[in-house]
Amino acid sequence: MSDINPIRDAIAEAIRDNKTILFMKGTPDAPACGFSARTVAALQALDAPFAAVDILPDPRIRQELSAISNWPTIPQLFFGGELVGGCDIVMEMFESGELAETLGVEQTEDADAVTAQQASGPAPLGIENRLS
Repeated sequence: MSDINPIRDAIAEAIRDNKTILFMKGTPDAPACGFSARTVAALQALDAPFAAVDILPDPRIRQELSAISNWPTIPQLFFGGELVGGCDIVMEMFESGELAETLGVEQTEDADAVTAQQASGPAPLGIENRLS
């Protein structure tokens, strides 16, 4: 690549260096949108270890991430360097048991419990930008 793009390089490195990584709005402890909150809840229900990157501090993160993944929406879950999908796909996979199988973990909770966890709404925004 002739152009130097530190944000794209940092995103690619984060995807490469973390077996399971979620690019989301907010942090796992303080999701900033319902889609990110549901995706985190599914991962936590499976007790799946994952890294997370808040895309909100810098709009270039989202732009470069979408350029890498060819996926327009946030959150985006990657496993083994490959895009798994966004919230809807992750939730469908969770409900069918496919997410646990993909991530190599045990299915420990049902989807209704995960949906119920989201009734309280998103927590205040916390910044945890691991790309800088």
